[in-house]
Parts: sequence; C-alpha cells; structure tokens
Amino acid sequence: MTLRELKIKTNVLKRIYRENIGYAQEEQQQLKRIDKLIADGADEADVRKQKEVLEDTLQMIPDVQKRLAKAYADLEDKVTDPAYADSEELKDALQALEEYKPE
Repeated sequence: MTLRELKIKTNVLKRIYRENIGYAQEEQQQLKRIDKLIADGADEADVRKQKEVLEDTLQMIPDVQKRLAKAYADLEDKVTDPAYADSEELKDALQALEEYKPE
C-alpha cells in the first residue's frame, strides 16, 4: 500500500467519525424539536412527521457505527506496515486512531 492510500484511509476514518457525531447531534435536535412541538400543542401530524424524521436518523446510526469500526480496523491494520516508518502520513494515521476511536 502506498502512502497515498494510507492518507485516504486516514481521511475515511475522520469523515465517518464526523458523520457519526452528526447523526448523534441530529438525534438530540430532533428530540428537542419533538418535545417543543408537544409542549406547544402542535398538530399531531406535525409531531408524527418529526418522529418519522427521528426514526430515519436512528436507523442510520448503527450503519455509521459499523462503518466507523471497519474504517478504524482497516487503518489500524495498515499502520503496522514498516514501509510507512517515519512518514508524515503515518503520524497523521496514528493521531487519527487515537482521536477517532469508535465508542
């Protein structure tokens, strides 16, 4: 594997991690939005629609977490290659593995 491929795998891990964080934030926003609609006495159809949006978000979370774990494992396997020793890409990859460990 080339240094370019190592850099790509590092960026894939970072992107999927951000996506995972985004879905978690979206879940919290939807919960707040639903609570506010209920508190304001909004139409039942509006509440139901927001609950559907929340369900869509919740369905994406396991998939993103699975992809995150796979990206982490892929990168973890690649950093042990001695061909990358002392490269900037390896330093970035190791830092990403430390920062973006799946929960």
